[in-house]
Parts: sequence; structure tokens; C-alpha cells
Amino acid sequence: MVQSFRITVIGVGNTFRHDDGIGPAVVQRLRERALSRPLPPSVRLADCDGDPGRLIALWDGMELAVVIDAAHAEPGRPGRVHRLSLTASHLPPPPTSSHGLGLGEALQLSEALGRLPGRLLVLAVEGADRSLGTGLSTAVAETVEPLADAVEAEIVRHRDATARGVPGSVESARSDDSAQEV
Repeated sequence: MVQSFRITVIGVGNTFRHDDGIGPAVVQRLRERALSRPLPPSVRLADCDGDPGRLIALWDGMELAVVIDAAHAEPGRPGRVHRLSLTASHLPPPPTSSHGLGLGEALQLSEALGRLPGRLLVLAVEGADRSLGTGLSTAVAETVEPLADAVEAEIVRHRDATARGVPGSVESARSDDSAQEV
């Protein structure tokens, strides 16, 4: 039997470019946690290099897609998290990704193709180091655990809203580009 996933968590990034690996690091942490406390079977964890086509394929048909990615900001504050929650009916520009092509282009293309998820939550983390090499900077590494907590809480919130018959995209959608401590 083929599993039908309705929630996807996508870690965008390149683990060989230091802080650009924040997305995959959070997804890896969620995988580790799932060994002792499994996520619901409707949740898929995925890594992605940021290619728009792959992002669209991962979130197409989903009720909720959570994307964790590195972001650039000038002036930046490494480790600061920007939270952008949106529905197909309201698409402000996303935070600037650390990839040349990626999230912004995937959103525009998804909208044009009618392939947006019901709700998209972007957690963009300002990085300190994009040079070649492995390992996250201290400030960015300190966000991994709180981001994993935030993603798990978002999954629970969405599933609870759905169980009550309230579309998760309606109850928990906030269209805000806010920097916050997660």
C-alpha cells in the first residue's frame, strides 16, 4: 500500500556550505527524535537542495509544508529565525534564500501551476558562514533544537485543528515575516 503524506517537512540546504546546512540539520534532528517518539505516519521528512522543481514535487498536494532554510540579511544576526506563514491566497515575497534559485521561484511557479500546499510555513535562519566546509556556526547550531521543537508543535497544531474539522491552514495561518526567537 502506498502511503499518502499530507504534511511534509523540507530541510533546504547544502551541508557542505556551513550554515547553509541548517535545513538538513533540523530534519536530521527530527529523524533522530522519531526513533524514540515517532511522528504521525502522515508526515514526510525530506532534504532538498533548493531546486524549484524538487521543492514543488515535495509540497504538491500537501495540507501543510514546513520549509527550513538558511537566509541572508543585511545587517544579519546569525541564528535569528524569520517565520513566514502563508496560504495560497496570500503570497508575499519570502525571505531571501541562500540559494541563487530556490524558494522564491518555487513559490511563484507553484502558484502559476496551481501546485501550492494548503499552507506553507517557512522558517528561515540567518547564517554567519556560507563558505565551503561542514558544520554549523555556533549561533546557527543553537537553533537546531528549538526549530525541531517548533516544527513538532506545528505538526501537532495542524493535526489537532484538522481533527476538530477546522482546516489547519485557516486556524494557524499567519501571514507574517517576523524575526523571532523560536
